Amino acid sequence: MVLLVVGTGYVGLVTGACLAEMGHTVICLDINKDKIQALRSGKIPIYEPGLEEMVTRNTVDGRLQFSDSYDHAVPQADVCFMAVDTPSGDNGEASLKSLFSALQSIAERMTRSLIFVNKSTVPVGTCAQVSEFVAKTLAARNVKIPYEVVSNPEFLKEGNAVQDCMKPDRILIGTNSAEAAEVMKSIYAPFMLSHERIIVMDPASAEMTKYAANSMLATRISFMNEMAGLCELNGADINKVRVGMGADSRIGYTYLYPGLGYGGSCLPKDVKALMHHAGEHEMEMPLLSAVEGINERQKQSLGEKIIRYFGGDLAVNTVAILGLSFKPGTDDMRFAPSLVLIRQLLALGAKVRLFDPVAMKAASQIIPDHENITWCESEMEAVLDADAVALVTEWKQFRFLNFTALLENMRGNAFFDGRNQYDPKEMAKRGFDYFSIGRKPLHTKSPIQN
Repeated sequence: MVLLVVGTGYVGLVTGACLAEMGHTVICLDINKDKIQALRSGKIPIYEPGLEEMVTRNTVDGRLQFSDSYDHAVPQADVCFMAVDTPSGDNGEASLKSLFSALQSIAERMTRSLIFVNKSTVPVGTCAQVSEFVAKTLAARNVKIPYEVVSNPEFLKEGNAVQDCMKPDRILIGTNSAEAAEVMKSIYAPFMLSHERIIVMDPASAEMTKYAANSMLATRISFMNEMAGLCELNGADINKVRVGMGADSRIGYTYLYPGLGYGGSCLPKDVKALMHHAGEHEMEMPLLSAVEGINERQKQSLGEKIIRYFGGDLAVNTVAILGLSFKPGTDDMRFAPSLVLIRQLLALGAKVRLFDPVAMKAASQIIPDHENITWCESEMEAVLDADAVALVTEWKQFRFLNFTALLENMRGNAFFDGRNQYDPKEMAKRGFDYFSIGRKPLHTKSPIQN
């Protein structure tokens, strides 16, 4: 079979490369000619560990091709994975404009049976809409060509997407067709050598599962951030609370880490989309509404700590911000907490010095030019003459910072840890006024008690 992947964004490129890695013949199609030309020359538009090497290897071996032409790609395809962008509108509704535009281009050119696979995150009921749309397009051509529509949502974590794709914890196939299910199982068979992880269900349930899973993850994150806020008021330590909670087998440890809120391309968009979908059915979702509200509030928490520390007026202060992407392992700046922090500090007159190991280019494209912003090439350059350091993204290279050198380069000694990377007592001993999430702050002159 020839597999066509429409869209070379995050999901499409990773999916196409991993399918090729497992021996399939894959064509990745995108109407952006410059993007396709860059991919053909080995330039990867996103940062994802392991992806560049995989794309290069499979392109050289001929299993992975890139095309900007539907006329070239569609006649060869047996299965078409739809991996186009479905962004949220102002009301939270997922936009399907790109999806149906791509579907029309395919349906107008298909000459033999084809399986359409919705890889993009789409509202419940989209498979039925896709099937109806393709039928109408074929009818307008006065042709009868068999086709099936399958839901196959992705569960890729940015920064670990290649690993997630190559070793998935589950693969959902939403279809009412036994034949289509067997084709999909054969495609994913190379990924299932250790044990079977394919779950077949109806399309609506598969579409719903994607939204429900991401909304649950968002809920756990917001719950822990709300608990962290209470711990700061009552003297408890959220890290110790997390350990005690996670030891319960019904809860577990994953996604129990407090921080600065969730961001990226999935959780914010999917929570909004699910609430909008519920609204279409005249159902309120107060839990998810609270989850979203807590998340937006949490993104302001580090800035509020900095503002309180300096007394509200930051016109004479400089803050070094370490980490800009919404999480380590990616250059994705969508809904990144760093953006909220930067706006807070600039609004009060602070100077900010920015550094991220990977996301500098992506960040510079969305952060407006400002006379108080300095872009730096290392963490040590960022902290030069800074009154405070704010750790926003927990990149590995920040785990073992040279704190002696940091203090020597800084003008002040305040350290605001938005990811609870360090031990408060150790940081105070090193000479920092240390603030974290869900734990009481410690100052360098504070009595250190066990």
